[in-house]
Amino acid sequence: MRINMQIKQTPSGAIAYCDATLETISTQWFTYDYWLNLSAITGSSKGRYTTWFVKPDISATDESEWVLRHYYRGGLMEKLSKDSYLFTGLKNTRAVAELSLLELLYSEGFAVPKPIAANVERNGLYYRADIIIERVDGAQDLVAQLSKSPMSDTQWQQLGACIAKFHQRGVYHADLNAKNILITPDKFYLIDFDRGEIRNPNPKWQGANLERLLRSFRKELAKLPSLAFTESNWQSLMKGYSQA
Repeated sequence: MRINMQIKQTPSGAIAYCDATLETISTQWFTYDYWLNLSAITGSSKGRYTTWFVKPDISATDESEWVLRHYYRGGLMEKLSKDSYLFTGLKNTRAVAELSLLELLYSEGFAVPKPIAANVERNGLYYRADIIIERVDGAQDLVAQLSKSPMSDTQWQQLGACIAKFHQRGVYHADLNAKNILITPDKFYLIDFDRGEIRNPNPKWQGANLERLLRSFRKELAKLPSLAFTESNWQSLMKGYSQA
């Protein structure tokens, strides 16, 4: 059953959220200072920019955490505007589009983070955006995993089968790389579906998706020669993919 996404208008734009119990949500929830004042910042992940981990209920006894991510441009467009995008409708914004895709996949049982909320703030013809998802408990990305220890052939095949399941559903991941795959003790997850979409399954884009992933493994291996990745590992992944 689909999660029922709710839309809440704000003075500067709108918030989309996937749980009716979050009706008190405000734009403050999408700021670092809000969580800092609650002493709820639990960590961060640093790439080109920082993604924050927060504990939504500091009085709760469980370990659930959220991931707060702001949308930034990359490539040549970054030189023109670091985080501003042309507004062509709420559903077309990167944040709401990603939240909607995650909502669909999560409801269908795919291994993706649970979607929480997205924030869109308009300024004339342009907007800035943020997203909150649930942090996958006990997970680390594949680069972190392979920098410490290798995966078994069975795990590589399981990863291939996981990717195949997404492809068979028509899920296009715009940035399928080793850091956007998480591993837990029992399964793999795909994360960061910015610019992702549902497409008609087609060997051309599916093959390009896999080639992008292979390039990312080779790139990480060039940076860290001790990374536990070999071409044989890739063949095991492809075996799992083709047999899924």
